[in-house]
Amino acid sequence: MNVSDIRVCILRIEGTNCEQESFLAFQRLGASPEIVHLKQFLKMDTKPEDERNLTDYQILMIPGGFSSGDYVRAGAIWAARMKSGLKSQLADFVGEGKAILGVCNGFQVLVELGLLPGLDGIAETPQAVLNTNDSSRFECRPTLLKHESEGCMFTSKIPKGEVVMCPSAHAEGKLMFPAGTEEAVFKRLEENGQLIFRYVDLDGNYAGYPWNPNGSPFNIAGISNPEGNVFGMMPHPERVMDRYTHPDWTRSFPSEIGDGKIIFESVVDAISKKY
Repeated sequence: MNVSDIRVCILRIEGTNCEQESFLAFQRLGASPEIVHLKQFLKMDTKPEDERNLTDYQILMIPGGFSSGDYVRAGAIWAARMKSGLKSQLADFVGEGKAILGVCNGFQVLVELGLLPGLDGIAETPQAVLNTNDSSRFECRPTLLKHESEGCMFTSKIPKGEVVMCPSAHAEGKLMFPAGTEEAVFKRLEENGQLIFRYVDLDGNYAGYPWNPNGSPFNIAGISNPEGNVFGMMPHPERVMDRYTHPDWTRSFPSEIGDGKIIFESVVDAISKKY
């Protein structure tokens, strides 16, 4: 498939605020993104010509923001609305090997949908939660992420062990598993190659706050499903497509390419080869 033929759905509802940056990230790579409101998939309050079908896309991205005000839990309302009308379509989308990316609020939605961590397939109820940051406040800061796995469609171009910078901006990013299962779940994620990014310090070592902005156990910043085609991460790669949006760009400018660009390049390349 030619890159220009890759159709990317940037999904939104009320409260999302990162859809334009996400759209531009894929557009700059030559793909064909479209910002779609959930109601267009559910065929609610839309004209027939505005209705859309998930099956027409190869990549689905759920961007960041504060969907429905993050009431109940971050991402819970958005996920519930998607389950009510798109459950079977989402399962087919994933089963066909198409790609789903959730960033920040999108990661929270994927967890609420049961698509992540996906240890035993798509779960009927959430198997994890992205809880309030240990600081009990919104954390907006550069974060360093160590690439831990080679099995994810979204990071296939990043060498294992490489550290990239993507900014974090969230209040609920602490990935937690049911009490008493944390070690076992972490081990399974590690064995399956589902641990994609972990927070590190300037020396590449796992470290606590502020390097880990939310207190996530095991410094987890991003995970995938076992197949590697569903990926969620809290930091925002779409905000560092260019080097000049890095905080240190005036002091260190090895190239004009930002650290987040390779994540989008990886999935576009993977999909172009698959179809």
